Amino acid sequence: MRRVILTILLLMWTATLTFAATLQAQGISHIETTKAWYYIYDQSGKKIRTISTSQGELKGYSATFYIIKQGTAFYTTYDANGKRLHTFGADGVGEIVGVAGDTFTSRTKAWIYTWSKDGKKISTRAAR
Repeated sequence: MRRVILTILLLMWTATLTFAATLQAQGISHIETTKAWYYIYDQSGKKIRTISTSQGELKGYSATFYIIKQGTAFYTTYDANGKRLHTFGADGVGEIVGVAGDTFTSRTKAWIYTWSKDGKKISTRAAR
C-alpha cells in the first residue's frame, strides 16, 4: 500500500513540475507583421500570441518583451504572453532606438536613456 501511495505522490509531483514549466513565459523568437495582425512566435516556431495592429505600432522586441506605441502619447511594454508590464509617457521617453535583453534605449534631442522593461530608468547620457 505504501508503494502505491508513493507512486501516486511521485506522479502528482511530476505532473505539477511539468505544469509549472508550461506556465513559464516562452521566449520571443520573432514577430511577424501584417496589415491587421502581429504574430508572436517562440524559439520552436510555435505561435504564442496574436495581437491586432489596432493596439498600436510595434516599436521593437527582444526575447523577453515587446513594445507597442499607442497613438502619440504612450509606449507599453508586454511580456511574451501578452501581460502588460509598464506604460510610459511618450514625451518622457522620446523615440525608441533599440531593444535588447530586458532593456530598451530611447532618444530625445538632448538625451539618450536606457530603460528596463518594467519602467525603471537605468541610465541617462547626453546625445551627440
